[in-house]
Amino acid sequence: MSARRLVIAIDGPAGSGKSTIAALLAKRLGYVNLESGAMYRALALKALEQHVALDDEDALRALAEQTQIELIPRADGNRVLLDGKDVSERIREADVTAAASQVSVHPLLREIMVTRQRAMGEQGGVIMEGRDIGSVVFPKADVKIFLDADAGVRAERRLLQSAAAAKDAQQVKAEIAARDRRDLTRAASPLVAAADAVHIDSTHLSIDEVVEEIERIVESKLNA
Repeated sequence: MSARRLVIAIDGPAGSGKSTIAALLAKRLGYVNLESGAMYRALALKALEQHVALDDEDALRALAEQTQIELIPRADGNRVLLDGKDVSERIREADVTAAASQVSVHPLLREIMVTRQRAMGEQGGVIMEGRDIGSVVFPKADVKIFLDADAGVRAERRLLQSAAAAKDAQQVKAEIAARDRRDLTRAASPLVAAADAVHIDSTHLSIDEVVEEIERIVESKLNA
């Protein structure tokens, strides 16, 4: 693999496998996995803990300005530090997941987060996943992937991830559909595939197959 360090953007809807793929790909390429979602989750957790209303954009922006979020790479995924405290596990819980979806719609807040994300990735050698990475955060990324999958398959994956026995498939599918609507219709940085993104449908692909396909795309870019 070339010594050149690329910026790789992976976008897609909830449950498409972005986080898993980005983490595995980063490990195989020796890149840093910059989780945009983890950053919003961390801020959402702080908002919940400090009882900041999730629809109060000005209050959330003020909170973000005084909040430190760090992503520290490790073999099994990033450690996420919120003001120095490890919240890696807590931010994956259901209440934070729901709160992050609401927090991430605010334009003023996204301005702050995008600035931070660009600073973290400006040296290259990074993989960033989210919903607006190739279109907004890194519009000049070397490689752009739009990862998608059938809604039913995405719901099944979420069920397995959450280990939420109390939830049935229909409930999770409804939550996925609601999340899709929010992501597609929000005013600030809606979910959209960049014009030059490579589309990959993971509905019938294994994780390894998706990673290998993206590796081929990266290698082709490096050899170009």
